[in-house]
Amino acid sequence: MTLATDTVVRHDWRLDEIQALFALPFNDLLFRAQQVHRAHFDANAVQVATLLSIKTGACPEDCKYCPQSGHYNTGLGKEKLLEVDKVVEQARAAKQAGASRFCMGAAWKSPRDKDLDVVLEMVKRVKALGLETCMTLGMVDGDQAGRLSEAGLDYYNHNLDTSPEYYGEIITTRSYADRLDTLGHVRDAGMKVCSGGILGMGEAPADRAGLLQQLARLSPHPESVPINMLVKVPGTPLENVDDLDPIEFIRAIAVARILMPRSHVRLSAGREQMSESTQALAFLAGANSIFHGDTLLTTENPAVERDRALFDKLGLHPEQPLYHDATAAHAAEPA
Repeated sequence: MTLATDTVVRHDWRLDEIQALFALPFNDLLFRAQQVHRAHFDANAVQVATLLSIKTGACPEDCKYCPQSGHYNTGLGKEKLLEVDKVVEQARAAKQAGASRFCMGAAWKSPRDKDLDVVLEMVKRVKALGLETCMTLGMVDGDQAGRLSEAGLDYYNHNLDTSPEYYGEIITTRSYADRLDTLGHVRDAGMKVCSGGILGMGEAPADRAGLLQQLARLSPHPESVPINMLVKVPGTPLENVDDLDPIEFIRAIAVARILMPRSHVRLSAGREQMSESTQALAFLAGANSIFHGDTLLTTENPAVERDRALFDKLGLHPEQPLYHDATAAHAAEPA
């Protein structure tokens, strides 16, 4: 397949085509992914985002990987929805540390109206700092998505997690169709979509291909595609699952880049357990977004200083924020 074909945005990838990409010699796969990446992005720019848990624990969903599920005893305490001022304080600190996007996550099946009112205020206040905003609140209907969009939310995150075929092995309290419906409501409301999955949950190689096929079928593609490596949390059903070979993880990053040429592919959860070499290969394979900070919701993440050192070592730099007129942003911020 030629480079010209690779850089065309497609939504009709067949499973056998995707599996053929996974089966390429590693060097050939990374070379193709690099060609696609350079056709659409600065190859040495990485989008830096920060993720804050605004409501932690006691989630009614039974996702087998999640320490926040109320179905498992992981030692994680339940916390109420954070106050708006505390969220704004965290967002301001994230911006000072170099983040251009601030993501907020709540452990809900779906938000209640009274909670959504508070969340909408968070969106307005964080956006006024000059940051891109992203929320992950569980399932949302059309009305809720519309209200989030009206408040100025830029991105909504709702991961597909894995392939449709393997999904029932991981989650039973929410269907695959529910997830796709939420993504449809988000897109219809005019927001950008952030959706990806988790690798290393005991899935077969065909499931990794199936996940990426589902994401690539979305039209338009998700603007942000987080690819997570499972963080095994004691007390969850997946705490003893076999580790995924890092090379297989890198292959998935590269295939995601080829399938979704214009999307930001985020090297997401699991970086704390990755070597610098694995992370460097991920960037070479087309990853161009990371979460920055000491924690990702409730799991560990490399410290800011370590990321800065790695960026220096690799010659990478943070991607230019979308909102960079700080004077205008601060003028718009409520007192």
